[in-house]
Amino acid sequence: MYAPEVIEHFQHPRNVGELADASVTVTAENPACGDLMQLWLRVENGVITAATYKARGCATSIACGSFLTELIVGKPLEQARQVHRRQIVDALGGLTNETMHASHLAIDVLEKALKALPSG
Repeated sequence: MYAPEVIEHFQHPRNVGELADASVTVTAENPACGDLMQLWLRVENGVITAATYKARGCATSIACGSFLTELIVGKPLEQARQVHRRQIVDALGGLTNETMHASHLAIDVLEKALKALPSG
C-alpha cells in the first residue's frame, strides 16, 4: 500500500521535534481527517537554515512532514515559496487518493509559516 519512500520516512522521520530559536512556529490541521502538523523554521538572511516538525496523523502525514523539512532547509525564502505538493508526492514514490491529503497538509503548514514570517 505504501511506497518504500513513505515507509522509510515514517519509520525514520527526519527533523522531528521543537526547534530552539525558531523564527516562526505554526500549526495546520486537516479538519476532514484530523491530522495535525506543526512546523518550526529558523531563517537567517532570507534562507531557511533549519526546519523541524511534529505530526499527529497517518503514516503519510508523518512522511510528508519529514520530507518537507529535508526539502526546504538551505533554500532561500523565494524558492521555498515555490515548493509544490507534487514535489513531495513524487519524492515519496507517489501517494494514493486516500493519502494525498497529507501532501496538502505539508504545503499548507509551509505556506502558513512563510506568511507568518516578518517578511511574509
